[in-house]
Amino acid sequence: MPTPDFVLDLRRHIGHAPLPLVGVTAVVIRDGRALLGRRSDNGLLTPITGIVDPGEEPADAAAREALEEADVVIRVDRLAWVHQIPRITYDNGDQSDYLDLTFRCSWVSGEPFPADGEMTEVGWYDLDALPEIDADMRARIASALQHGDTLFEGGR
Repeated sequence: MPTPDFVLDLRRHIGHAPLPLVGVTAVVIRDGRALLGRRSDNGLLTPITGIVDPGEEPADAAAREALEEADVVIRVDRLAWVHQIPRITYDNGDQSDYLDLTFRCSWVSGEPFPADGEMTEVGWYDLDALPEIDADMRARIASALQHGDTLFEGGR
């Protein structure tokens, strides 16, 4: 499901005005590799991402998104990074401000495939030889690979 129903309902009331949303990034690690998928909307290679539903625990959202997008079961190990993504304006004029919560996750079961159509392909990529990924996504992966406390924007 590309856009959650609650977001569509809000858009009917606020139009294209900026909408603050909480997003999650699940950096899923398995045997020195990260799970990445190619997004169907813009063709970019990214970890699993999604929007937290109203009342949903963010870690549960990360696990849900991994199952929905790639058909893999994961364990959410820890919160790795909290950061505000610069405002996004979509082709239709909608604007969104995402607070992203990046989680380090471990693969539990399932072989990845593009389960819900949000990704055109998904697979495992060696952490030592990641393909071209935009700087923000690379920072999310790097934060998940660090040991220790949660990182906050400005404290890196």
